[in-house]
Amino acid sequence: MNIHTIKESRGDRIFTIVNYIGLTIFMIMVLYPLIYIVSASFSSTKSVISGEMWLWPIEPTLDGYKAVFEHHLIWSGFLNSLFYTVFGTLINVIMTLLAGYPLSRKDLYGKNFIMFLFVFTMFFSGGLIPTYILVKDLGLLDTRWAMLLPGALAVWNVIITRTFFQVTIPDELLEAAKIDGCSDFTFITKIVLPLSAPIIAVISLFYAVGHWNQFFQALIYLKDPQLFPLQLVLRDILVMNEISLEILPDVESAAALEGLREKLKYALVVVASVPLLIVYPFVQRHFVKGVMLGSLKG
Repeated sequence: MNIHTIKESRGDRIFTIVNYIGLTIFMIMVLYPLIYIVSASFSSTKSVISGEMWLWPIEPTLDGYKAVFEHHLIWSGFLNSLFYTVFGTLINVIMTLLAGYPLSRKDLYGKNFIMFLFVFTMFFSGGLIPTYILVKDLGLLDTRWAMLLPGALAVWNVIITRTFFQVTIPDELLEAAKIDGCSDFTFITKIVLPLSAPIIAVISLFYAVGHWNQFFQALIYLKDPQLFPLQLVLRDILVMNEISLEILPDVESAAALEGLREKLKYALVVVASVPLLIVYPFVQRHFVKGVMLGSLKG
């Protein structure tokens, strides 16, 4: 069997080569900082400060990670972040689905006005001080609920979820289910949720990343160190090192601490990033599909 192929023109070949060169340069720009951070976290202090280490680890050592994990609040911070991420994401997803699905139904009375109220909060809010007063009056200060309830719903994710339902769940499917005697609750649990795995994975990842990286909310609402998330603990480690560095009278000790601070900086980035990097491959296959379907129309 003869296979006819279209011969590329000279311009097409040049365009392909330029594309490959551009993508390769972009890949190097993205990968190099990541490789550098990981390598610096394992390299000796001297090689990092002197600039001798530029790609691969030099004089490999675990001193940076040892200093990080010897801190008495690291493990409690890790467990707290895990708690806030898991339960916070669960609350977020449930609230988003409960808001997004009804707003996608054409038979919801007043849905345009309700959607307007949601969108209004994206542009206008009471601000930090009124929010703090509200959290205080509700008795949530210095409790785990202060990390879970104030941000229980993100309007942007509601919009994406509502649009996904409008695109994916046709009205004819609902009508057929009702003819067969299916209730709204059964329709949601048996039909809507199984078909919504992509968007659930997307918003779960969005919410989980937000909870895992959260430190400002903890900085405002929490005083008990045993409730601090990992990000706030890691921030305090660096801040305390900077303060200690300023008050040290011994130049040699100050130089050693400065080197340790540099190693801590890179080790902390790795420690804080690894959990999400482990989770992402499991939701990546749903990620693109969910985002694209949720962005077709508004």
